[in-house]
Amino acid sequence: MDQLLGAMMFGSKAETLPFRPAVGAVLLNRDGLVFTGKRFDQTQEAWQMPQGGIDNGEDARTAILRELEEEIGTRNVAILREHPDWLLYDLPAHLVGLVWEGKYRGQRLKWMALRFLGRDSEINVATEHAEFSEWRWLKSAEVLRLVVPFKREVYARALAAFDDLLAK
Repeated sequence: MDQLLGAMMFGSKAETLPFRPAVGAVLLNRDGLVFTGKRFDQTQEAWQMPQGGIDNGEDARTAILRELEEEIGTRNVAILREHPDWLLYDLPAHLVGLVWEGKYRGQRLKWMALRFLGRDSEINVATEHAEFSEWRWLKSAEVLRLVVPFKREVYARALAAFDDLLAK
């Protein structure tokens, strides 16, 4: 019922809403595999790379380090490079009124490739701001297979920009 109400209330005006400024992490281990977490707050199985909003007064690099600490319990990473563009995705109509208090139509993300410098034991998804119930290191094709469909194109573009860093 909430999903239907959200779609009815926000579906027609979604295109007038702004995109939420955010960052996304293509976090790589030493083998070029990509960190992917399983969201625990979804009704369907949903995996994603770490991502989150940019706070007021925060730059993208500061935001990505904060998001990693909040979501996976560590910022033991090196930023390798940024995607040259901001990548956008729209939420499905039934989520527009339910996510982010109905303020945004989707996200405008600055993606970064980062190398995880620590041991897997440093990763802790049971943080105060937990979003993931479990996590894995995956090849990019597997990440694209598991991500929710409305994020798939943005993920494909982000991963393609860092293809030279990814495990083959």
